[in-house]
Amino acid sequence: MLRTWRPLFPLDVAGVLGPLRRGPGDVTFRAEGGVWLTANTPVGPGTLHVTRPADVVGRAWGDGAEWLLDRLPALLGAEDDDSAFEAHHPLVAETRRRLPGMRLGAGGRVWDVLLPAVLEQKVTIVEAHRSYRELCRKFGTAAPGPAPVGMRVPPTPRAVLGITDWEWHRAGVDGARRRALIAAAQVAHRLEGACDLRGEAGRALLCKVPGIGVWTAAEIAQRAWGDPDAVSFGDFHLAGLVGWALLGRPLDDDGMAEVLAPYRPQRYRAVRYVEASGARKPRFGPRFAPRDYRAM
Repeated sequence: MLRTWRPLFPLDVAGVLGPLRRGPGDVTFRAEGGVWLTANTPVGPGTLHVTRPADVVGRAWGDGAEWLLDRLPALLGAEDDDSAFEAHHPLVAETRRRLPGMRLGAGGRVWDVLLPAVLEQKVTIVEAHRSYRELCRKFGTAAPGPAPVGMRVPPTPRAVLGITDWEWHRAGVDGARRRALIAAAQVAHRLEGACDLRGEAGRALLCKVPGIGVWTAAEIAQRAWGDPDAVSFGDFHLAGLVGWALLGRPLDDDGMAEVLAPYRPQRYRAVRYVEASGARKPRFGPRFAPRDYRAM
């Protein structure tokens, strides 16, 4: 199936879809002749290929093809409204001027972004990406259509509920994260309602699942419905990055909340501009070493 769509605003397709990618080895996302991604939709698995020779061209395959093409504009930020956003810091203002095509996309599905978000809890990003890749390869399904070799659709909630303790261990997933994923899988159909609630109410629904807190809910909300105010409080690096970028000194979460307060209800949008600015924290010591739970 094919759909052509002409956005009425500046659009950076790769930049909008980038937050859906979970590392360079992500088997559900590939930047190759455009952007390829896979998804579990309400009507089944699907593969989407997005290019922009002039207008946006979306091609999709699988049972979820029509659903993915119907959602294509929202996925690329058509529902995002930044008209009331005001930059309160020169770095944010300059990045916004330089990157007019940066918008917040809304994938419209909770489960597919919940799974990798939970895996990223309290471990290094390398560990999380490895676990996600291994779970997708073993418990996901092959990407429908002519997708690049090796692409997979993420495991469904039913597939996750069928994973044994030994298989979780082989994928490097500790007990706390597996319990959170099992709890979420058991009520996954209800959690999809967070996309309708949106905002703080949607994040609160996600937090009803044991093992899902403020950080995880924000990571899901940013991608599932393009929540412009969902800041990932509790992130190991974020407060420091925001502090150094905007004030030239480190901050904790309370300090970051104070600095971002003028941007409410679009605090996450401000964070995205900080992240896209190229600003970096100074490095004062060795990085945190990844752990391999498979050897424990």
